[in-house]
Amino acid sequence: MTETVGGSAKKTATRNGAGAKNAKLKVERVYTTEGVHPYDEVTWEHRDVVMTNWRDGSVNFEQRGVEFPDFWSVNATNIVTSKYFRGAVGTPQREHSLRQLIDRVVLTYVKAGVEHGYFGTDADAEVFEHELTWMLLHQVFSFNSPVWFNVGTASPQQVSACFILSVDDTMESILNWYREEGLIFKGGSGAGLNLSRIRSSKELLSSGGTASGPVSFMRGADASAGTIKSGGATRRAAKMVVLDVDHPDVEEFIETKAREEDKVRALRDAGFDMDLGGRDIVSVQYQNANNSVRVSDEFMHAYESGGQFGLRARQTGEVIEHVDAKSLFRKLAQAAWECADPGIQYDGTINDWHTTPESGRITASNPCSEYMHLDNSSCNLASLNLMKFLKDDGSFNAELFAKSVELIITAMDISICFADFPTPAIGETTRDFRQLGIGYANLGALLMATGHAYDSEGGRALAASITSLMQAVAYRRSAELAGVVGPYAGYARNAESHQRVIRKHAAANDLIRTLHANDAAVRSAATREWQRCQEVGARHGWRNAQASVLAPTGTIGLMMDCDTTGIEPDLALVKFKKLVGGGSMQIVNQTVPRALSVLGYPDEQVEAIVEYIGEHGHVVDAPGLKPEHYEVFDCAMGDRSIAPMGHVRMMAAVQPFLSGAISKTVNMPETATVEEVEEIYYQGWKLGLKALAIYRDNCKVGQPLSAGKSAKATETKAAEPVVEYRPVRKRLPKKRPSQTVSFTVGGAEGYLHAGSYPDDGLGEIFVKLGKQGSTLAGVMDAFSMSISVGLQYGIPLEFYVSKFQNLRFEPAGMTDDPDVRIATSVLDYLFRRLALDYLPFEKRAQLGIFTADERTAQVAADYSGGDVDLEGLRTSVGSVEPAAPANAPSPAPESKSKPQDVRVGSSTELLELHLGKAADAPLCMTCGTKMRPAGSCYLCEGCGSTSGCS
Repeated sequence: MTETVGGSAKKTATRNGAGAKNAKLKVERVYTTEGVHPYDEVTWEHRDVVMTNWRDGSVNFEQRGVEFPDFWSVNATNIVTSKYFRGAVGTPQREHSLRQLIDRVVLTYVKAGVEHGYFGTDADAEVFEHELTWMLLHQVFSFNSPVWFNVGTASPQQVSACFILSVDDTMESILNWYREEGLIFKGGSGAGLNLSRIRSSKELLSSGGTASGPVSFMRGADASAGTIKSGGATRRAAKMVVLDVDHPDVEEFIETKAREEDKVRALRDAGFDMDLGGRDIVSVQYQNANNSVRVSDEFMHAYESGGQFGLRARQTGEVIEHVDAKSLFRKLAQAAWECADPGIQYDGTINDWHTTPESGRITASNPCSEYMHLDNSSCNLASLNLMKFLKDDGSFNAELFAKSVELIITAMDISICFADFPTPAIGETTRDFRQLGIGYANLGALLMATGHAYDSEGGRALAASITSLMQAVAYRRSAELAGVVGPYAGYARNAESHQRVIRKHAAANDLIRTLHANDAAVRSAATREWQRCQEVGARHGWRNAQASVLAPTGTIGLMMDCDTTGIEPDLALVKFKKLVGGGSMQIVNQTVPRALSVLGYPDEQVEAIVEYIGEHGHVVDAPGLKPEHYEVFDCAMGDRSIAPMGHVRMMAAVQPFLSGAISKTVNMPETATVEEVEEIYYQGWKLGLKALAIYRDNCKVGQPLSAGKSAKATETKAAEPVVEYRPVRKRLPKKRPSQTVSFTVGGAEGYLHAGSYPDDGLGEIFVKLGKQGSTLAGVMDAFSMSISVGLQYGIPLEFYVSKFQNLRFEPAGMTDDPDVRIATSVLDYLFRRLALDYLPFEKRAQLGIFTADERTAQVAADYSGGDVDLEGLRTSVGSVEPAAPANAPSPAPESKSKPQDVRVGSSTELLELHLGKAADAPLCMTCGTKMRPAGSCYLCEGCGSTSGCS
């Protein structure tokens, strides 16, 4: 915990951050123990990171011997190693340990904090260093990606991912817009701006000619973004273009992308390659930006009353045309229904919650719509992992959460002291107003784990209370920092407005209607914090013009091993998990059993329900699960998907406690109507949102449908007659070859007897474990007979191996087998041994199972630079259900037939198998897996790449 001590603070801040000399931060330990470094409290292990392209098997990235804590997942390890470690791969300068990465960032922050007078003593600085290190090490929170990319390196110390630019009605300004946007794209970030200052195509130039209008200039910016792309990579740049609803060209702007979508359909029907990434898609314009219309309260009132609305000239402000507000709003909804653009931003709400209106209005947002503040500004982000604050008894640890927010806000503010910025104007504005964007991830997992439906009063009450507490502590900490190093430079001019907004936040907190002890306790903590915030702020002002946003948390969400991103619910109940040593497995989300326990189900029933979910992908008709509990397990996609208004209501619950807005797209079914889109946009305004975007399934043509194309083609075919197939048992001959293996697992001794067909292929097993006549021996006999009969009926051995490897229970530990040195259970050992003895190399490689000699040969070849059989040894994901042998009978067809040899590489593709249709998500340009929604962007689970600003 940190607190201020000493005398009163100065009321103004200098440009270099110097402030009061008599007040300093006293930092107290929260997570750490004096005399023990955080690194000494964890167990470290070395891992090999080999990342491949899922489509063609090529190796995208490889670094061996990296060092991570044993509790970090394989996916988090892969993403941090490939994305955030600095230095050329294969050189001594390359980072190889998480310690190096965290030290590079944390020590830079601590040094800047000392230099700029934040800490009272050296001891306070050391405690701050240890606390920040512990939280990052244990995945309690993460800074946004630019911090990990740049801080502590020779590169410019850019810490922000979110930028807002500005453009005026001059050719010089327009060309400068192209230049500044290009520089930001080159650095791997995105930007947004409002084009409403540019004269419309219905107005005259000083020379007497007609102006081109903003839509015309959008073509040039779109071409630039499509050429530069982002960070020199293959994915498109991230940008936002906003136009005010009273601009005379607003109708052309609304229809811009919808008309291009018509062009895509026509070209596709003519035989051109119009899939995303196709060679002919480049002829389509305006595809590199998200478009949003900025609507005013005046316009929305005209819409409600069915009245006329005036479009105004840009230079004089006079009305040059009247339009029917309902008709214009319907065109906005129609275009969004057709192609998901434009989104909508509510200007009245945005500027009503603006802390610095005397310094300028808020006119635009970053590409993902969560950062909204002054033109030519930036915001650095950090997000907390909410699941880290859930106690074993199911209550939310509000006190620990508040102390964590204190530390994070302190670090975020320090970063502005040493940060570099892409343009001088952005640097000046950011240093003057010090915009921060603290947020969180894993809300969907938290709600499920506490037994709350995402679309429920209880779920919204808990989410609102947590967000209110986060905002209250962030602003209270900001006020305390103002007492140490002074308020932001623009505070004196905007003091009254800033105080008004703080009162609005506090008043909204009082309106939260709590339903359970959990959310009531969190709201009570938030109430106390808002009182402290106002008291300290009245004395010192605030250090930061804004404090919070809700970002997509794409890559950093994977870094923290979060099940859900940002404010999103879970994508689906069944996910894909990468395994140590290669391969992957299909798992049910770990929050599901926790939620079932909270709801009162006994362990035996929890196990049965989880098994059912693993097989079917949903909870409908799960054995013993009460129908009234189905809603707790509703997800963003699947058989029980959350209704669109459920997403909007959740956004409305937390919006009053955010300085900025929320990055989120409301998914709507393909059957949704234009009227429903219109109602969603209208309700967003009524409920007090700042921005909203929708996506209707299959509304875009330029999507890589992959398997979905063939699926749709088959829908038009006439139904085939149903033919029933029954499996036939292939018995073993009286005399057959066999082998017996003695083994030891964790000190337990046993024997494995395996019999095979004369023409090769395992046909039976017998396992002796435990004393004869004991319960364990009897269970193993029954288990052996069950597996043997299954093998003889044609169930492939690799299917059994994929199910039983990595199964965890005692006895477990070291074995006496040189090929399988450690086993997580007896069954894990047995089926790994059977795979090594009876499966071909290619199938074992898919499962990540190799002999000691094969592993040695691989390592030797890799380090010597020699050739290695990448087809067999590369890390790849195995089949969800391996194909049966040629002599096995065909399975009976089902109503939703699932391919038996379909390879999947992400949770989205796994979900497609359960749904039987393709999801509208792009393929990752880096590793080829299908991405998943994350806020208003897309995220790749395989390599951590995002389609927007990360």
